[in-house]
Amino acid sequence: MRKIIFQNLISLDGYFEGPNREIDWHNVDAEFDDYAIGVLKRIDLILFGRVTYEMMAKYWPTPEARREDPIVAAAMNDTRKMVASKSLQSVHWENTELLKGDLATEILRLKQQPGKDIAVFGSSSMAVTLIDHDLIDEIHIMVNPIVLGGGKTLFKGLNHRLFMKLVETRTFKNGNVLLIYTPIRKET
Repeated sequence: MRKIIFQNLISLDGYFEGPNREIDWHNVDAEFDDYAIGVLKRIDLILFGRVTYEMMAKYWPTPEARREDPIVAAAMNDTRKMVASKSLQSVHWENTELLKGDLATEILRLKQQPGKDIAVFGSSSMAVTLIDHDLIDEIHIMVNPIVLGGGKTLFKGLNHRLFMKLVETRTFKNGNVLLIYTPIRKET
């Protein structure tokens, strides 16, 4: 079965976006891009919630993105994408489709199909829903060396404990620290 990888960047005080949804504090450089390219090579499907989709679709297809970060831009544009949204009627970014129906049921169906792993970039609300349904297999948290003092916490809306096993760490030259966890699943 395919794995679902949830990947996000957070501040030292645990926020993945600032009070006004800003992410201008992300500490991204060539070493981060190498990590991102590695993740993109592992997957063949990206899942987004509406807010993250709209933000990504405004940047990655642009000439600026293709010029500044050609490898990541090509991967982001070429990879199949699905957007979970109740309000969007259509999507316009290449290789993107709307995810219709019950989110957990549809994601379980996608996990059971042949293919590479699946990534959830950003989209913390969707990730919380997938965690609630035990559908996330890896959590990649990139801690950035900044304190925001406010914003939205990464797992806002999760109403139960989630025990995780740390399986990998990596320190980046720019001060970022990557923490990779797998959820500890209860025996049934």
